[in-house]
Amino acid sequence: MFVSSKLVLTMATAAVALGMAAVGLAQVPAPAPTPFPGSTAESPTASPPSAAVPSAAPLETGPPVRPSIARVVKSSGILPNDHGQVWREYDISPFTLRPNNASRPEQAIVDWILRQTGYEAWHSEPLGILSATHTTLRVYHTPEMQAVVSELVDRFVNPPAQTQMFNMRVVSMGSPSWRAKFVKIMHALPVQSQGIQAWLLTREDASLLFADLRKRSDAREFSSPNALVANGQSIVVSTMHPHGYTGAVTLHPEQIHPGFEPQVMQFNEGFSLEFNPLLSLDGRSVDAMIHCDIDQLERTVTASVDVPTPIAPRQHTEIEIPQTSSYRLRELFHWPANQVLMISFGIVAAPIASESPIHFSLGSGPPRAELLAFIEDRGTAPNPLAGTIPAGAAPVVTLPGTAPMTVLPAVPPAIEPLTDRRSASSIYRSPY
Repeated sequence: MFVSSKLVLTMATAAVALGMAAVGLAQVPAPAPTPFPGSTAESPTASPPSAAVPSAAPLETGPPVRPSIARVVKSSGILPNDHGQVWREYDISPFTLRPNNASRPEQAIVDWILRQTGYEAWHSEPLGILSATHTTLRVYHTPEMQAVVSELVDRFVNPPAQTQMFNMRVVSMGSPSWRAKFVKIMHALPVQSQGIQAWLLTREDASLLFADLRKRSDAREFSSPNALVANGQSIVVSTMHPHGYTGAVTLHPEQIHPGFEPQVMQFNEGFSLEFNPLLSLDGRSVDAMIHCDIDQLERTVTASVDVPTPIAPRQHTEIEIPQTSSYRLRELFHWPANQVLMISFGIVAAPIASESPIHFSLGSGPPRAELLAFIEDRGTAPNPLAGTIPAGAAPVVTLPGTAPMTVLPAVPPAIEPLTDRRSASSIYRSPY
């Protein structure tokens, strides 16, 4: 086939041009892909890994995110203030940085705010935020709520209240007949919880009453007269002790004998009384939160269960089912600081019935006793830590007649009848 020399020259020239273009394209680097968020790539011009180096392991993305059923809208990043909410930050370090037996002292401030304002005020309309660190309390709410929070914070950080000390003495009585001699000096204080009573007494009358109770053979004191607690902090008087019983069995068919293992369970028996006082800004009244928990193991009822084995197919053993009695109290008290608050928790399970040499029984059945508490403001103390009970420490149990009475401080000037300002507040919500 005859091919023109001119055509051959044209084809050769085109081939050379194509080859030079291919070489030029090979020398131009391709654009690197943009790294995705979280990628470890340092720059878009980073050289690819060598073939001799294994590629990096894929990033761990964690468990798959469950798709939401509810409709979720992304926030604009701006807090709504349809009700005029404002942001405030309170410095609480004067209280939290003082020597304290609590791991998170700021929680005490948060708890008091929730008690005084109501839990629902922070979980409904209007939008509210309450958050505390060790030194700062952050609040987002209406100006009216900020005023309530500001007063409560001031009661904690108020310098005159930093050395204010309180005392709580706990005693149990085998009979309520002690009332016969002292009913004229006790002035009833309204309470919220059923079955309890509270009275106000002058310091002199309270000293005489307590001294008379200690002389009785059916009395038992559970606290030290020198156990003091600072303003805003808590003290716990407790007689809790464990009591073991066989509550169940675990079968072991692989064993020839006995073929089972008894399971020893534990029941904490006794009482725990927590006291958390807070002085008012003017020092004329006291608010105190009282938590009382009493648990008694009255007796155990036995039941027979079969635990057969190959060599003893009719074998059985007994387990114990506890019969218990429990008591729970959460009450907020408000009274004048120059008087003594006396509380009767009623006839309850004997605080330490299994260990007490005195039988606090009012009749047949499990032992019972009347539990009483005396609370008073002891004024300022040069050393706020003196006499305090560290958290978790065992209380000092004083038997009747073994400890001398403590001289009470002088009676401060009388004040007008107590007025509970919380009841007239539009912000206050009762926690009961």
